[in-house]
Amino acid sequence: MLRSRGVSALVAAVVLSCAGTSCVPAWAQGAAPAGGNAGWFVPKTAQPAPAASAPRGPARTAPVSMPAAPADGDETQSQTPPVLPLPPVPPSPDIPRGVAPPVPVIGVISVPDVMRLSTAAQQAERVLGGRRDELARDAQKEQAGWRDEQQKLQAQAKNMASDQIQQRERHLQERVISAQRDFRNRNRIVQEAAQVSLGQIERELVQIIRQVASSRGMNLVLHREQVALSQDGLDITQQVADQLNKVLPTVFIPAANVDPEVLAKSGTMPTTADVERQQQEAPAPVVAPAAAAPAAAHH
Repeated sequence: MLRSRGVSALVAAVVLSCAGTSCVPAWAQGAAPAGGNAGWFVPKTAQPAPAASAPRGPARTAPVSMPAAPADGDETQSQTPPVLPLPPVPPSPDIPRGVAPPVPVIGVISVPDVMRLSTAAQQAERVLGGRRDELARDAQKEQAGWRDEQQKLQAQAKNMASDQIQQRERHLQERVISAQRDFRNRNRIVQEAAQVSLGQIERELVQIIRQVASSRGMNLVLHREQVALSQDGLDITQQVADQLNKVLPTVFIPAANVDPEVLAKSGTMPTTADVERQQQEAPAPVVAPAAAAPAAAHH
């Protein structure tokens, strides 16, 4: 019998599950819990009685149970949880009258709509979506290679010695394990690159929402998705999106062959402080002197 059942199970365990543009191998996902009634408790009175045809063993003396104490009125009342005494509550002194909060001026915003209108978010989705698609194609191609190798091994097993079959099995197992490790690492790099790019948008978005709300006299901004009714004049979504595209039209996305963790440890990851320093170190624009007025003609 071909000794490749372990390889077959290992190959079958790496079936890919794709959703939309992202594709994560099944080995990167948690296994679904098995169903069952492990949490059910079956009382002894509900258990089936032994069949009448079962062989009878020697008679055994049943253990003698202690008689239950008679339940009188006092013991029934004692089952009620007692009211335990508590320490006295210290008196709270009066709080002096403070400043009344400002009258709320409310605005609403839809952050998902802002992200859809953001050119930086569109750039990140386009670049990172392409990397996810490439990862999915490579994973599917590698999986097909595993299946082909397994089928060849099954077809050639009858003409191979036992040690040769074991060697081919080990080679296929090592190939699967190495590919799994590579795909997990590539998926991590894509996810961390998305965190880097989206983190830039989120930090800028918080600042812009505060600025837009302040410019319109708003001191409370709610998510539009959580508001049942609002007027168009309270919505600052479009204004925030326009300002975000003006201030942050693009974001920094680590290259596809660069590990964001390695880039961060190297100290070469561009940060807000680097941008501010570059702006401060940039030379001031040279203003050309105004042209001299033409000399007055001699009469």
